[in-house]
Amino acid sequence: MVVKSAKLPAPGETIIGGEFLMNPGGKGANQAVAAAKLGAAVTFLCKIGDDIFGRQALEGFKNEGINVDLVLIDPVQPSGVALILVDGKGENSIAVASGANGNLQVDELQQTIAQIQKGDIVLLQLEIPIPTVEYAIKKCSGKGARVILNPAPASLLDDAVFPYISIITPNETEAELLTGIKVIDVQSAEDAAKALQGKGVENVIITLGSKGALVYADAVKTLVPAPVVVAVDTTAAGDVFNGALAVALSEGSSLAKAAEFACKVASIAVTRMGAQASAPGRSEL
Repeated sequence: MVVKSAKLPAPGETIIGGEFLMNPGGKGANQAVAAAKLGAAVTFLCKIGDDIFGRQALEGFKNEGINVDLVLIDPVQPSGVALILVDGKGENSIAVASGANGNLQVDELQQTIAQIQKGDIVLLQLEIPIPTVEYAIKKCSGKGARVILNPAPASLLDDAVFPYISIITPNETEAELLTGIKVIDVQSAEDAAKALQGKGVENVIITLGSKGALVYADAVKTLVPAPVVVAVDTTAAGDVFNGALAVALSEGSSLAKAAEFACKVASIAVTRMGAQASAPGRSEL
């Protein structure tokens, strides 16, 4: 649920005026939809509530051609919701009530892990419990699936899980939390990428917003620029980037070329309001 106003309210401040819109979101859902819109065969595993938001989400996934066979329905917890404030420059502030997503447990994943392992790419985020994410990463790594972790929202991870990750895609804030290195420019981003590789991650992509993305693989850094656009809403930019990255890699692109593709897709998304609604189709590129 999004309110767009001239500025973000300070603590205790009420902003009058602005536009309201409601659209489907959630990091995993955004990434799944972004990938599907670009032509990938996507299976999505999530947990929704037995409520109007959950039913609308499920219908939306089906309409995008996403396989929903692995979607779980929680009979008790409501569907997750996000309250989003967006200012006139496209910057946002978000509060999330996880609901059913916060109740996706390891034992539920154990029932479907064999199906998940069949994917060419397994893309994960941190809007479900960390132990569930770490279980999936360890079980999928080395099984033929390339594991991409988008460590968002920013959360600490067990160091033991990093060697199982093929590609990690933090933004500046997330990279700082995981490494202790404040990312303020390309050099500090490279330092953070080296630190993540030192933890055992094979490849690192640090997204830098309007500056693009730093790709660090095999001790080689590549700065991929982002097209210059007028941002309207940056809400799902990182999610669209990750969905697009997975698509390009599944089609055989190199890591740098996949990041370039993903930057282009995300640059279109930020010119529109909404989360899933902002993800472009393949013909728009």
